[in-house]
Amino acid sequence: MTTYRNLSQAEIEKLQNNDCQAQDWSLVKVSDDFNPDSLHRVTFYGTAQLGSFAGSIEVSEGFVKRCGINNATLRNVTVGNRCLIENIGNFMNNVNVGDECHISNVCTIETTPKANYGQGNLISVLNEVGKGNLLIFDGLNSQLAALMVKHFNNSALQVAIKDMVQKHVEQNKPACSTIGNKVRIINTNEITNTVIGDGCNIIGASRLSNCTVSSTVDNPICIGTGVICEKSIISGGSRIINSVKIVDCMVGEACELSNGFTAAGSVFFANSYMSNGEACAAFCGPFTVSHHKSSLLIGGMFSFYNAGSATNFSNHAYKMGPMHYGILERGTKTASGAYLLMPANIGTFSVLFGKLMYHPDTRDLPFSYLIAYNDTMYLVPGRNFATVGLYRDIRKWPKRDKRRLAARKSIVNFDWLSPFSISEVLRGKKILERLREASGENVSTYNYHEYVIKAPLLRKGIHYYDLALRIYMGAVLKRHKPELPQVAVGEGDWIDLSGLLMPVSEEERIISDIIEGRLSDINQVLERFQFIHNNYNEYRWTWTYRMILDYYHIDKLDDDAVARIHADYVAARREWIALIRKDAEKEFNLGDVERDVLDDFIAQLEGEVDFENKKLYM
Repeated sequence: MTTYRNLSQAEIEKLQNNDCQAQDWSLVKVSDDFNPDSLHRVTFYGTAQLGSFAGSIEVSEGFVKRCGINNATLRNVTVGNRCLIENIGNFMNNVNVGDECHISNVCTIETTPKANYGQGNLISVLNEVGKGNLLIFDGLNSQLAALMVKHFNNSALQVAIKDMVQKHVEQNKPACSTIGNKVRIINTNEITNTVIGDGCNIIGASRLSNCTVSSTVDNPICIGTGVICEKSIISGGSRIINSVKIVDCMVGEACELSNGFTAAGSVFFANSYMSNGEACAAFCGPFTVSHHKSSLLIGGMFSFYNAGSATNFSNHAYKMGPMHYGILERGTKTASGAYLLMPANIGTFSVLFGKLMYHPDTRDLPFSYLIAYNDTMYLVPGRNFATVGLYRDIRKWPKRDKRRLAARKSIVNFDWLSPFSISEVLRGKKILERLREASGENVSTYNYHEYVIKAPLLRKGIHYYDLALRIYMGAVLKRHKPELPQVAVGEGDWIDLSGLLMPVSEEERIISDIIEGRLSDINQVLERFQFIHNNYNEYRWTWTYRMILDYYHIDKLDDDAVARIHADYVAARREWIALIRKDAEKEFNLGDVERDVLDDFIAQLEGEVDFENKKLYM
């Protein structure tokens, strides 16, 4: 803790000789080892507390400058030890600066009355013109955000969450804008009502206003040239660079926004990557990716999503305004030029092609292709289950998690076959079987709502879904003894709460506990999410045990049943790998893939052993 003293008369005279002046020198306090030779052309208004300026600081690789303050106007400012502050074009007003900071060529840094630093702002996600359904703050993770968005029409829950967030914000609200330790702010225009955490680098930004930048030394944030951030929260490990413009946004851990990307009223979580395009009222869950200038994410909820170039969504379905929205479940992709008319709901791991009208709802037909051809909408059920693209995706996501283990707020369960996705597979298989039963097998096409399914593709879809079921059951069974589940939780429907796979019963319990006050603190809610995640394997076994009995029409898991399930699993997995290999060879035959690339991929397939024992698969 630095102790401060008044300036001596000799020190005041030395400062004045260095072209420094003060409205009242008695309000300028300094550390015991303060050296007035470290200050030149500095004007003080109001109070000031100055640490030690002994030593030097590296301003660029191999370039070291003496610490001090030069060419600056300061009002009500505290400056820590070993800092270099120079060339403040306008002023610094009501700001606390930590230790070992380098602030150079900045116009204005200040705090104005009633600053909230972006904390507790109410934004409208999904429904662009809604009254607000999401409170952003520095402790927000993707699970709590998704819970708010899904259930904010529950007035009792809304009031309880607002109270918790307000309590958290008030407990952590600083008295003024703060700049942490080891922060660099260079060639930046304006920073107003902003909290900047330790180790942050802000180089060439245009404006930060009413923001919280939750950087740490071991999980730093980088904000680059031309960036404008307003009323937003930025989490550790994120990069916002190259003329990005965001307002009313939450940027989660290890996200990157770059190259002119713009966003309003949107949230981005856990390794999302946004470049060139635009987002509005978008809920971008973990690993949401958009690279292209012409892509617009609007009025949608996404996770593990990849947007092709010129992807567009219409949230203005008719005349009531841009209020419509949809959900693209985990693992969905859109091809170049894809268009989706909201409201719409797309099943997990699906791929969209063309201009898709008629508000599709394919949540019960996962792993499907949806294809628009002229005025006809085609559906290829289950096709994506056996593609190279899916195989690569489910392996790349865990490897691309750039978040530090100790700083992961959002929970991400990488299981691609889970009670959530397999529930959809079960429903999809039944739908296809009923379509075949209702229309017979001597037809060329089947109709599912507004979508056409060609007969051969329907039969393949049933087979793909059955492969998924057998792979899932065998893989889960190898992780558990074939005995009755030890917990009752897990039965019934499951959800994907923006990365957290959980039973609906547990979501309902969280909501009830929040409303009734058993969960009265934000950290308690976050801890409950983590508890559910930690018990995922047991909950999954409870669900899977019943599913196995129903699928095989048996009363218990005896040795014969276990042997049969394992044999089915081995056969299904071998066929799945063979289908992926066939898909890879098909792409090679197009002529653009090098032979060694194909050979390496096939070697990887052939070298796979017990894939369900690796976390990135199951």
